[in-house]
Amino acid sequence: MTPSRIFLLSPASCGGERARLVFNERAQFDVAVRLRSPEGIAIGDVFSFLSGLYFRGKLEYARAFAAPPAGAPGVLVITPSEGLLPAHEPVTLARLRRFARVPIDASEARYRRPLARHARSLAAVVGPDCEVVLLGSIATGKYVDILEKAFGDRLRFPGEFVGRGDMSRGGLLLRCVREGRQLGYRPIGEGARHGKRPPKLERLRARRETELASEIPPD
Repeated sequence: MTPSRIFLLSPASCGGERARLVFNERAQFDVAVRLRSPEGIAIGDVFSFLSGLYFRGKLEYARAFAAPPAGAPGVLVITPSEGLLPAHEPVTLARLRRFARVPIDASEARYRRPLARHARSLAAVVGPDCEVVLLGSIATGKYVDILEKAFGDRLRFPGEFVGRGDMSRGGLLLRCVREGRQLGYRPIGEGARHGKRPPKLERLRARRETELASEIPPD
């Protein structure tokens, strides 16, 4: 029997080059136009644009392998100021601007308190037998220190993330989706959070990061 499993995705930066593109109210590419609409656009799609390969890998992997218990979302995104949101939750430009004003820092109450509150509520909803897999950095406490208090040993991470940079993690996750293969997960507290850099992945044959660059409109 497949164990129940949900995924928590670390956020994309709301202050980088791609964010400046979507904040331009004259921008006419799809993500920016949909952000300005009253309906908004799914936060997972926005963060995939903002972060590129890494977040897209996390999102596609989580969507492929989530197995949530009844009544629980399978894929949630950590946000700077609204705790955890389902990846399909629509956000608008105004909402994204509010995210950009709050730093991802465990000492920042506007970030920490909503995340802690949502994590406690989610822990009660999914129950004691559901694995909660963090797809994000475990090298610092900005996610782990908050989430571990709510989920305890249920909080896990892909062991193959250790020692890899963001681009390598994104490529690894996309490869796993294409192969239909899950990574191994282990408790956050088990083993070192830092490790030697693993060998580089072979270059993916289909849709490389250079192709993603075409999604960014010219200045």
